[in-house]
Parts: sequence; structure tokens; C-alpha cells
Amino acid sequence: MADINGNCDTKFDKVGEALAASLDDGDVGASVAVVVDGEVVVDLWGGYIDAARTTAWGRDTITNVWSTTKTMTALCALVLADRGELDLDAPVSAYWPEFAAAGKETVLVRHLLGHTAGLPDFEGPIAVEDLYDWPAVTARLAAQAPRWAPGSAGGYHSVTFGFLIGEVVRRVTGRSLGTFFAEEVAGPVGADFHIGLGAEHDHRVAPLLADPSGDKPPGFLIGVSDSHPVAWRRAELPAVNGYGNARSVAALQSALACGGVAGGVRLLSAAGAERVFEEQFHGVDRVLGTPMRYGLGYRLEGRTCSWGGWGGSVVLADADLRMTVAYVMNQVLWEDGYARGLGLVMAAYDAMTA
Repeated sequence: MADINGNCDTKFDKVGEALAASLDDGDVGASVAVVVDGEVVVDLWGGYIDAARTTAWGRDTITNVWSTTKTMTALCALVLADRGELDLDAPVSAYWPEFAAAGKETVLVRHLLGHTAGLPDFEGPIAVEDLYDWPAVTARLAAQAPRWAPGSAGGYHSVTFGFLIGEVVRRVTGRSLGTFFAEEVAGPVGADFHIGLGAEHDHRVAPLLADPSGDKPPGFLIGVSDSHPVAWRRAELPAVNGYGNARSVAALQSALACGGVAGGVRLLSAAGAERVFEEQFHGVDRVLGTPMRYGLGYRLEGRTCSWGGWGGSVVLADADLRMTVAYVMNQVLWEDGYARGLGLVMAAYDAMTA
């Protein structure tokens, strides 16, 4: 059985066993964390940061979590809404006047969070390198017409989500999304999560490893290899290029399971945390082609809010059990990539209900 490091309450031994089994079954390096009622009951990691399995995954190893980053971006918006600085029912153009162009004057801030704004991708060709030019990308989105009547349908905004919400945050606060997140969310909690990674952290990064079948599925803008250059790490792409580990992801998102408190720090009022469950869309997602129920920035099921990152990372917060589970890994898998994280989530539930 794979060696696992860290700490785990004996009640949650099954979570550690599930992580070891995943590493034995082809996972390369990974971490898992569980927070219950504000207490860290699982903080485990194992495996390696490289495909050759020569360098061990350490306590402070971090990696690109792809779309799990969206939960951090949504959390920023919820924090601002809770402070009364951002009205989620206001038109986006109230904060970003240029955005009203091409029939988007009816797009509300909550439409951005609920994937119902009608801007699931970019019109015309775009390269990964183009994403590094924030003013150009946001100007492009401001000029673009929506694909559907805003609020009338849902379609996953895989890359545009971060630019849309990030620009609203920038207009409201005068700070980039990554800076606001660092100063007002991750910093106070002491969480090791970054949107725009400083050079001082490069040595801790476990590069993502492509699926054996290829760098990216057909039709995808971004491939695993695109996450390897320094320019990617330095950029702020608040939908897809956050860096962290399971400990930091679970710590921050536990605010939504624990009435607004994360790591002993109140990020949101209880009412502000509850807003995540305001349903924005329930039906078949036009982009993903699957049934989806979106709240304010998260997938909803019962009293849980969750989201995952391309190829496997996942976080789930359960407001009834006051439990948050996160899984972060470096081996990207296209087929059943989420089975690893979901197996750990189910192991945590088994422990809670035993």
C-alpha cells in the first residue's frame, strides 16, 4: 500500500485508505483534507510530484487545480455581496459600463455566478497566450453578444467565468481578483492558495501530468502542457489557474459549511454564506449537456455546494453536516477522473454516518 503522510482522526481512517488505494491504482501524487465543524480531521498527502516517481509529494506541495479555482472566485463575490459592496441583483453594467454593449444590459451579476449570462466562451479564435492580457480579454467579452437571453438558460462558462467575475471585482474594489483574494480571503485564513503565483512558490509546484490519451480532449482551448510555462503561473486566470492543495481548498471552502467561518476567521455572515444556495439554474446545461443545478458559483445538490477541476480535483461543502472535503492531484484523467475525488468524499460520508 502507498505511503501516506499527515494527520487523520481515527474515525476517518477510511479516507486515508481510499487515498492510498487511489495512489496504488495509478494516481501519481495527491492530497485530501476534511474539515468538520471548523476542525481539520483529515490532512493527508502521498505519492510523487513527477511521473518518474522520484520526488515525493510533500506537506506543502501545491498544484494547479483548474476549475476548482472557480470556488475561490465565487467566494470573493459572496464576500463582497455580504459586505454590501456588490449587489448580486444589479446589472453588471452598473459596475462595468462597457459591458452593456451588444444586448447585455440585462445581464445581472448573479447571472455571471450562475453560468446563465450567455457568454460561455469567446467569439472567434483565441489562443492561450491571449488570456494573459486582462484588459484585452475583458474588453472582448464586454463587446460580445450573449448566446441566449441572459438568465433564460444555463451553460458552463469554463474560462470566461473568471474574467467576468474578476472584472466586476476589479471595478468594485480597484484590485485584481487575485490580489483581493490574497488580501481579503486567503490571507486572513492563512490558506496556501494562490490566483497568480509568485516566483517564491515555484519550487513547491507539482506540474500537472497529462492523461495517457493526450494533452487535451478535442475542442478544448487549454491543454495540460499550457499550465507548465512560467507565464501561466504568473497570470491571473480566476476560472482555471489557482494553485493550492487539499488543505487550503478545504480550509477556505469550509466557510460555506460552517456559517461563514473558515479557519476560525469569519469571512461571511451566516446569511451571506447561506446565499450560495440561491438557485440560479436547474436543467440541462447547454455546454456540458448534462442536468445541472447551479447556485451562486457552485453546483448544488441538497444542502451541498461543490465544484471540481478539469481532470479530477474536487471540493464539496455540506452545510447540514458542517463538513468540507477536498481532493487535489497532479495526474489529469479524462475518463472517470472525478471518481478518485468522489471516492474520498464518500469515504468521508461513511465516517460521518458510521
